Amino acid sequence: MRCGNHEIHYLEWGESRHPAIVMWHGLARTGRDFDIIASRLSWNFRVICPDTLGRGLSQWSSEPARDYCMDAYVELATALVEGLGLRRLHWIGTSMGGAIGLRAAAGPLRERIATLVLNDIGPTLPRVALERIRDYVANPPRFDTVAELEAWMRQAYLPFGWQSDPQWRSMAEHSLRRLPDGRLTLHYDPAIASQLSARPDDYELWAAYDSLRQPVLLLRGADSDLLTPEVAQAMTRRGPRARRVDFAGCGHAPALNVDAQIHEIERFLHAQAADGITLTSRRQTP
Repeated sequence: MRCGNHEIHYLEWGESRHPAIVMWHGLARTGRDFDIIASRLSWNFRVICPDTLGRGLSQWSSEPARDYCMDAYVELATALVEGLGLRRLHWIGTSMGGAIGLRAAAGPLRERIATLVLNDIGPTLPRVALERIRDYVANPPRFDTVAELEAWMRQAYLPFGWQSDPQWRSMAEHSLRRLPDGRLTLHYDPAIASQLSARPDDYELWAAYDSLRQPVLLLRGADSDLLTPEVAQAMTRRGPRARRVDFAGCGHAPALNVDAQIHEIERFLHAQAADGITLTSRRQTP
């Protein structure tokens, strides 16, 4: 889809007649991270999994300082929702994808995002964790083989929690690009890391969080260094008073690929439906 000045890639699951869910990935990841849960949810939902600008199969920006920031990502999300003709939707976001959803739900998509699932992201982030992420994202490693890349990913993304061998292999295959010298590196534009230095307030979102009217489900990896227990607890007491669930055996961020994690999301979505929140979707007429 053309969103503003850029081509954005997304993967769609399920039937267009079903209620819509937008699932948005983390800073240096792609929409393919959601293959397992999207396939499951597609039994009852239409699921949209985009690649953010500069990631996966989406176009890279020619003006990184302008386009790799929260304001631009929210504009991108709004354009995608408009282009797909979604009047109402659920939003499930991991890390950066959750922050985009939070900002959009408090702003231009306030009347469209009916429920919000935040996966290991809060309205403020520890500076040490941000610096750690910035440093590794800005300097993606290079590999001679896909097997080497997969072995690196199994260590770098160990905090995602348990994944089967086929899931790790799929994650590696959807996370690579070939360089002019024939070697392999990660899929994204390294310039995406500049956001964490140039715009340090992009992830300061308490005012937006406190303004939310939508029901919020907060998921947290029990060992997360990005969403601290103190911030998670405050999120259950402030603003929309999120329902919090911690998952043992993972840090930042739960991969949403195992039954326990998927069941929590399904339970939340069905509970909102039982409370009378109805969601419809339609495509725009050409």
